[in-house]
Amino acid sequence: MRVLMISDVYFPRVNGVSTSIQTFGRELVAKGHQVTLITPSYGVEIPDPLDPFEIIRIPSRYLPFDPEDRILRWGLLRGHRKTLRAQRFDLVHIHTPFIAHYAGLALARWLSIPVVESYHTFFEQYLDKYIPLVPGAWLRFAARHFSAAQCNDVDAIAVPSQVMLEVLARYGIQRPAEVVPTGIDLGKFSQGDGERFRQRWGIASERPLLVHVGRLAFEKNCDFLLRMLVQVKAQVPDVLLVIAGAGPALKRLLRLSRRLGLREQVLFTGYLARDGSLEDCYSAGEAFVFSSLTETQGLVLLESMALGTPVVAIAEMGAREVLCDQEGCLIARNDEGHFAEQCVRLLREPALRAQLAARARAYARGWSAPVLAERMLDFYAGALLRAEAAKERPAQDKVGVANAATGLPPSIDALDPENEPKRSLS
Repeated sequence: MRVLMISDVYFPRVNGVSTSIQTFGRELVAKGHQVTLITPSYGVEIPDPLDPFEIIRIPSRYLPFDPEDRILRWGLLRGHRKTLRAQRFDLVHIHTPFIAHYAGLALARWLSIPVVESYHTFFEQYLDKYIPLVPGAWLRFAARHFSAAQCNDVDAIAVPSQVMLEVLARYGIQRPAEVVPTGIDLGKFSQGDGERFRQRWGIASERPLLVHVGRLAFEKNCDFLLRMLVQVKAQVPDVLLVIAGAGPALKRLLRLSRRLGLREQVLFTGYLARDGSLEDCYSAGEAFVFSSLTETQGLVLLESMALGTPVVAIAEMGAREVLCDQEGCLIARNDEGHFAEQCVRLLREPALRAQLAARARAYARGWSAPVLAERMLDFYAGALLRAEAAKERPAQDKVGVANAATGLPPSIDALDPENEPKRSLS
């Protein structure tokens, strides 16, 4: 199978979407399939040995209010049209809902192939964190309608969790949708050197350590972890919380940690490379802590458990499906006091910690990347079968469905990037 992926983000931009694309792309290639990814250029990219697939970097522009992200100049895809057509792709897989969504639709119709999309982000619980001057109810309404319209543009939707599938059903999605979680590379997340991490950052071997890994975005609820830590500190005065990541909420978290008197209890490391540094960080902790209420899956939970670091987390949204109490984790209520109690248990009870660590490794094996890549291939096969069946319907029916679903003209020529300069977002 030949798959053309397109996304508004990819490494070196660190987030769950980048990880999901890399994981699926690597596994599909290992199974003998061809993958090409279209994504923005971030300047100077260093080839990653974990990317055994073709990557086409398109020039991009900065977002003034979000320096981590870029805007694809998708009109420049015209320079790649002959190469893309020659590769005879079977389908287009869109990973993000911004420029990539509309460029992916145009490419799929220009190439006359099906188009599927992964719904990675719960936008209903996202937008009000970044547009504070607009009433939250308005933004949630807009996010629901925006998501529904985009999902109904494509031939099928992959979602990372059952709870997210239920959310989309409430939105009125009419396209086939399936749960296809992202797996983890058990070979990569099988060993880490926690002592090496401690030495690198000057942390004493015996110091009680909690770890959090992730993008520091407003919707991630990291404020909760700092307020919770105040209560842990009251019982374990020398506790340290390592926060590995960066993002738009970093400055607010730095201010909050100072205001709460946690200067000596919190270490912000920034992003850590996946060259062993990240794995060492996970392994250094007595527990991994996670308080996001908006995750569609929560890959970091599985990464931590695969390395044998028990998790304390709130089981909401996608995290609820990943976590099973006592199977490598302790589930906490959305309550700072209860969450702190669970952390203190792990810090003070080595036997419990060892028991959960063993169960964590065993549990994570059920989420291996090769197994879940097979599920993605089944999802692709279903989309292709439905596309073949659609070809047998009368042409008038197919045009009507295309217009109703996408609002785009049925003519392939009308969607040829060569004819798009006036509509280009570049």
